[in-house]
Amino acid sequence: MRDARQILRDTFGYDSFRPGQRELVDGLLRGQDVFGLMPTGAGKSICYQVPALALDGVALVVSPLISLMKDQVASLLQSGVKAAYLNSSLTPGQIRLALSRAAQGWYKIIYVAPERLVTESFLRVARSLPLSLVAVDEAHCVSQWGQDFRPSYLKIREFLEALPQRPPVGAFTATATDQVRRDIVSLLGLRSPVSVCTGFDRPNLCFEVKRPVSKFPALVSLLTAERGKSVIVYCLTRKTVEEVCARLRELGFDAVRYHAGLTDEERRQNQDDFIYDRATVMVATNAFGMGIDKSDVAMVVHYNMPKNMEAYYQEAGRAGRDGSPARCVLLYGAQDVVMNRRLIELSSGENEELDEEQRERVRRLDEERLKKMTSYCFSASCLRAYILRYFGESAPENCGSCSVCLEEGRKTDITREARAVLSCVRGSGRGYGKTTVAAVLLGGDEGRSNETVRRRGLDQLPQYGALAHLGRSAILDLIQRLVGKGLLAFSEGEYPVLGVTPEGDAFLESGETLLAVLPDREPARPRRPAPKREEGELTERPELFAQLRALRARLASRAGVPAYVVFTDRALREMAGRLPQSEDELLAVSGVGRAKLERYGEEFLPVLRAYAEEHGVSS
Repeated sequence: MRDARQILRDTFGYDSFRPGQRELVDGLLRGQDVFGLMPTGAGKSICYQVPALALDGVALVVSPLISLMKDQVASLLQSGVKAAYLNSSLTPGQIRLALSRAAQGWYKIIYVAPERLVTESFLRVARSLPLSLVAVDEAHCVSQWGQDFRPSYLKIREFLEALPQRPPVGAFTATATDQVRRDIVSLLGLRSPVSVCTGFDRPNLCFEVKRPVSKFPALVSLLTAERGKSVIVYCLTRKTVEEVCARLRELGFDAVRYHAGLTDEERRQNQDDFIYDRATVMVATNAFGMGIDKSDVAMVVHYNMPKNMEAYYQEAGRAGRDGSPARCVLLYGAQDVVMNRRLIELSSGENEELDEEQRERVRRLDEERLKKMTSYCFSASCLRAYILRYFGESAPENCGSCSVCLEEGRKTDITREARAVLSCVRGSGRGYGKTTVAAVLLGGDEGRSNETVRRRGLDQLPQYGALAHLGRSAILDLIQRLVGKGLLAFSEGEYPVLGVTPEGDAFLESGETLLAVLPDREPARPRRPAPKREEGELTERPELFAQLRALRARLASRAGVPAYVVFTDRALREMAGRLPQSEDELLAVSGVGRAKLERYGEEFLPVLRAYAEEHGVSS
């Protein structure tokens, strides 16, 4: 058995294991089952790749998406590891060749789709292989109570039991509630697993919630601020993806789209364009999902609120996977709640694996998750703490890096304004939409021009014009905030109207104080983005960083791999900061292993030495 730490250093270029990795690696090396719950970017793949290289035989990795397999295998090949994948993207001839080579012991690691596990051809080869371990990535897919249930994952246990000798099994996921954790252990048949939960916190991510009156100008403002960097924009529906992508292209952004309604060829092409940096903005539904291992995504924007915190945190977690600072921005609108409710109703009848009682239980659970997701969008306290507590972790009251904590000093007492809104809704005598309620509270020309206000005599309410000083945007935001806090609620149906909840009635009768940050003004009209600039503003020696990125792009193009597979931005920043002058010094940079040193050292060291000589700098 090879030394695990030596493999970590020589193959992957890391000096030490991250928290939790060592325990999981050691468990597999001892022949035990393991279960790792680690946030996106925490290094789950190292936990099974290192044991796979240390042990005799071949490791199988069960993975749900083609793109994830391709990315992982490309990275392993760049690090000098013999690896392959088996999925539907291969032709029958390619699959036969890969299985033949697997039987001959060509590979140390084979990635396989769960649907292929119990096919006769694969089972025949798998039974003959000296399997060192089986790793199950995205293990939460096995649970019907998780956000990404895949019935094919239920076949994994059947596959394991069909083997002549069961190898140690590792299950790994980034998001899982207590129920899902129990399901993973039970449904995969894990035997007294070594369990490690490293925590869900991603300190390099800045979480932000914005509630703009108009989302598209807000999106353009965000993209302009991150120009030239890789950004994912998630939308709830295919129609929204099409509209947003088209408008961004009109403004000159190099945006591509991704959703299940496109042809396989266009999805593949658009995904490759994004991964290989030919396009910087990916506008997508959640179909662009778990398989994305692009490590240099600088920002994830949710154009619509997802239906639950599990989905949000998993999608937002695709930012900053290399450890670099990154933004996770959610653009909330009240219509997002309505859209998600419709999606929940549609999906509740689609899961044929469940009986009617189970479907209703899932629907109620989805509704409860949606409420908690909405509450996040109106949280008056730390967003990071809200997320961590949702997943069962304790957290400090102020992280200092989310939009709520950064705006702490801007909070004002809006108790009077909140009471005016609630009293207006309750005093109207029947339900009205948010536009009508806002018109009443504005009064003046806005109120007089609203036909419903005139016809229903709502201009006689005591609250008529009570919030004219706020303006329409702030009133609509306040209404949405009160909905998020559970003080107001929208009715069901095509035309939802507002009503005061029992919690809202209690608030009106209490002396409770409500603090909030009022919304900023509407962003300016969208303009074409400024010319792209090389990233490096926050990097030591930004001009050298730019040179290293350009060199990396050329090498990646020559090798036919994404740029971050050569080296991550984090590794390039460390090179620019430490300025290594020898092979040993370059090998000390995080992410530079011996295989990459041999492959790329002769390309990077001359650039670093030339810079040092020109500027009279020693490493």
